[in-house]
Amino acid sequence: MRDPFSLEGRAALVTGSSRGLGYAIARALGGAGATVAVNSRDPGRAGAACASLARDGVDAHPLPFDVADGEAGPKAVDAFRRDRGRLDIFVHNAGHGMRVPFLDHGFEDWRRTLDVHLSAGFRLAQAAARPMVRTGKGRIVFTSSIMASVGRATVPAYAAAKGGMNALVRSMATELGPSGVTVNAIAPGYIATELTRGLHENDDFNAFVRRQTPVGRWGGADEIGWAALYLASDAAAYVNGHVLTVDGGMTVSLNG
Repeated sequence: MRDPFSLEGRAALVTGSSRGLGYAIARALGGAGATVAVNSRDPGRAGAACASLARDGVDAHPLPFDVADGEAGPKAVDAFRRDRGRLDIFVHNAGHGMRVPFLDHGFEDWRRTLDVHLSAGFRLAQAAARPMVRTGKGRIVFTSSIMASVGRATVPAYAAAKGGMNALVRSMATELGPSGVTVNAIAPGYIATELTRGLHENDDFNAFVRRQTPVGRWGGADEIGWAALYLASDAAAYVNGHVLTVDGGMTVSLNG
């Protein structure tokens, strides 16, 4: 039988993929056979990530640009598509987080957060979707967060950006679905990466996560990569407009 999870012959672009969740997503897609463009603002980081992925047998290519740059980003997407002759999968994962109380949150930080997570996702997904619509097939995946659906103090801009992202996914899915392009998102819970090391090493916060997560642990970055592989593959051809929560049950526990 044909492997519905195989991505052989396909080209994928993952933003923010030089480390953390993005790197795990790039590795999962590349491990399934896709050629992967690795994005970072830092060319050195992108190159180092590609070298590391190559050691795992992944065909990876650095694609450095700032996702918040309204001109450079779409141009880079087009350049990768022309170079590879196709673009089958686009994953918008780039982002950053900051914890500041609402009353102390500066507007420039608010705007930067929405630019990176939401506005950049809109622009880059638009650039990726155009050739997908022409060919009649494509997969677009956003990295959202459980913060879009549960209340958590000190992350107002991040939560707002992810909430807007989920709404964008639903809107895009209804419009692009008839053209053969599916649009979905992954909403991770607390995942142990280098970016969350400070939280993971905080005894009180670590205890909170383990207590509130029914499976009793933090998630691993590879578990988000595998979720992205599913949504990018033929196995998820009938999944469209969905936000896949990968949080060990934390959301249902908090809402219960």
